[in-house]
Amino acid sequence: QVQVVESGGGLVQAGGSLRLSCVASGRTFSSYNMGWFRQAPGKEREFVIAIGWRRDSTYYADSVKGRFTISRDNAKNTVYLQMNSLKPEDTAVYYCAADTSASYSTYTRAMTRNEYDCWGQGTQVTVSS
Repeated sequence: QVQVVESGGGLVQAGGSLRLSCVASGRTFSSYNMGWFRQAPGKEREFVIAIGWRRDSTYYADSVKGRFTISRDNAKNTVYLQMNSLKPEDTAVYYCAADTSASYSTYTRAMTRNEYDCWGQGTQVTVSS
């Protein structure tokens, strides 16, 4: 089955930047929708941003609009999350997930947790105020 591994988390000051990476196994990585979710203490896991396989469509939560970007390198089976202008409220464990059965890419599908069948273990992002 597909293995997903995130990396790049750490401690940064407010206003700073971090780049997270996610490597997923799979012979058909280029056809996966790839998404990032996050979970803060006491909160439910929430959608952050995703990238589809058709036209590399990008979908994002309003809370990160203009600050976070996502990209993918299909040759490396890797998706990247560039986080800029970080805020303390961005503090959370960030999870990368793969939707390996996607036959289409839309915002609705991308932001729905149960559409993703493969999840990483998460990487901690802490933003100090």
